[in-house]
Amino acid sequence: MPSLFVFGYGYSATEIGRQLLAEGWEVHGTTRSPDKAKSLQQSGIHAHVWPGTDILSYLDQTTHLLISSGPDEQGDPVLNALGDELRARKDGFDWVGYLSTTGVYGNRDGDWVTEADPLHPATRRGQLRVEAEALWRALGLPLHIFRLAGIYGPGRGPFSKVRNGTAQRIIKPGQVFSRIHVEDIAQTVIASIRQPSPGAIYNVCDNDPAPPEDVIAEAARLLGMPIPAAIPFETADLSPMARSFYAESKKVSNRRIIEELGVNLRYPDYRSGLRALLAAESKKNPKDSR
Repeated sequence: MPSLFVFGYGYSATEIGRQLLAEGWEVHGTTRSPDKAKSLQQSGIHAHVWPGTDILSYLDQTTHLLISSGPDEQGDPVLNALGDELRARKDGFDWVGYLSTTGVYGNRDGDWVTEADPLHPATRRGQLRVEAEALWRALGLPLHIFRLAGIYGPGRGPFSKVRNGTAQRIIKPGQVFSRIHVEDIAQTVIASIRQPSPGAIYNVCDNDPAPPEDVIAEAARLLGMPIPAAIPFETADLSPMARSFYAESKKVSNRRIIEELGVNLRYPDYRSGLRALLAAESKKNPKDSR
């Protein structure tokens, strides 16, 4: 039986694991929370509280490894703790994946970027990812890097903010982002598992980079609510984290996942993704269609 071991069993990994469990895979994942570990166990995941649990015996039986945890100022937590052990086991893995971010490209003033473009991160978070990617490549594992655009999906859509009046339609001329639905992240990673190409790097995003204010406007339209007023970026009340996202403007090419992996995006643009999210919400909570 193929087995996937995930370091950092978060939002994207949950969808990847859900799809692989349905195919009969054994799925392991780490979390720092004992309560979350119990919840994962109930969903069929072999959950491990880590750090704090000896997981080397499980890695010895793992065919596929996915790193979904990010670096911090101390470096990559998995490499810091287990780099030597993973290098020693490199011949035991059929496939290794690393979930990175399109933030490694930095700002391109709205221009297109591909996997062949140089990396010029505009934020400290992006720089840490560049460093982590290089360290993972240096281990000699059969590594595949997935640079994810802005992630949305169930529980991560704009509808709740539009409903409660906290959505901001912030205008910064020329600003454009790429996005990806979590289900399309999962199908892209699984397509790579089925067609391993060690050393490959993939941008994971949809077909339609768009200004963020357009997404808020579409969410309001779908809800039948007034479109929030435009707010100039310079005067917007944003957290430092949120403001940092506006330091980068680029359109990310997904040609490689389509041409090399044969991915057929379920949600090729934010409009189809938002419609699907709202339909799912309405089906789950019929009284909350707005």
